[in-house]
Amino acid sequence: MSGAVVVTSRSEVPRTPRQKALATAAALAQNYPAACALNHADPLQLLVATILSAQTTDERVNQVTPALFARYPKAADYAAANPEELEELIHSTGFFRAKARSLMGMGRALCDEFGGEVPDTMEGLTRLPGVGRKTANVILGVAFGKPGFPVDTHVARLSNLLGLVRTQDPVKIESEICRMVAPEEWTGLSLRLILHGRQVCLARRPRCDACILEAWCPSSSLKSGAKPQKAASGRGTRASGAPAKRPSPRGRPR
Repeated sequence: MSGAVVVTSRSEVPRTPRQKALATAAALAQNYPAACALNHADPLQLLVATILSAQTTDERVNQVTPALFARYPKAADYAAANPEELEELIHSTGFFRAKARSLMGMGRALCDEFGGEVPDTMEGLTRLPGVGRKTANVILGVAFGKPGFPVDTHVARLSNLLGLVRTQDPVKIESEICRMVAPEEWTGLSLRLILHGRQVCLARRPRCDACILEAWCPSSSLKSGAKPQKAASGRGTRASGAPAKRPSPRGRPR
């Protein structure tokens, strides 16, 4: 990668969590776009795609959504959807029955409370079925350009590995990072951490030798005497590295 932050002396190495957070935001901004991997054309499509992304890949969601968006272009269409037909369209994303219920409930709530439009506030978004803070922050930051810091498994894992936080609680991670970074950087930092986690800082085998953040990463395998780090990936492992049960999104807004 080009644009890596060059540290010429030990005195320049970020040491505090805030210094590391600011250096991380700057380095990632030089190397990654602030891009959302879910294909969408409007806030409703992004909301639907984000709900579907629970426990599956963005690639799988993007395979499903073209036909889904064509069949259900408005909130009222989800509100009036035939459950069996909707479940069939989203079947390959997994947990299709729970997701279908969330989409139908979301459509009804949008029609009943928001005139069929996606709200642009955290309070309004989290009132929708199937929508928690993570999803709401995605919509705020990506669809509406408002400050939002979504915490997914990659963001949680990298925030801990980099020493920015010491917690796996998404709400606490969001709160701590947002105190260290300017609001206009929140969404971009989250999206870039996700890309870096997918391309370089892989959960099973991080590529520390290719990492632009390695100079201040306490978990780097290149550090003298460093032990292999296993932060919780949120998918398939616990914080200790032991196998974890696959959680169900049923009744658990994201």
